[in-house]
Amino acid sequence: MKIVIQRVARASVSIEGDIKGQIEQGLVLLVGVGPNDGEEDLAYAARKIINMRIFADDEGKMNRSVQDVGGAILSISQFTLFADTKKGNRPAFIGAASPDRANTLYQQLNQLLAQAVPVQTGVFGADMQIDLVNDGPVTIVLDTKNK
Repeated sequence: MKIVIQRVARASVSIEGDIKGQIEQGLVLLVGVGPNDGEEDLAYAARKIINMRIFADDEGKMNRSVQDVGGAILSISQFTLFADTKKGNRPAFIGAASPDRANTLYQQLNQLLAQAVPVQTGVFGADMQIDLVNDGPVTIVLDTKNK
């Protein structure tokens, strides 16, 4: 799995002008699922995301997790994280998992995360518009195959 993690002051996801999910302080996740991802990747990603200390403590140091600050997660599926741009100018997406497999793992990840913090989502496979205020900015890329 490849996951872009953004610390946000607030964020929302809309489809055709209708808000499908929104959060205040927390994390926006852009989640890409690869063909070889499985249970181990899910467990690793959920643990890392929930416990990652990227929120400021009272001294301004990044020492608190999303759970510590009472934050939430807005999780968005994003197969384009597996884009192959080596040849030509049009990205190829053959490195991403099939839609059925990706959706299953994406939903399972969201369920694991929701055991610790509130989780909002977009709609898998939909054309979505993301509105966010990046806090920091803090943006981290997590690759479960690069432990």
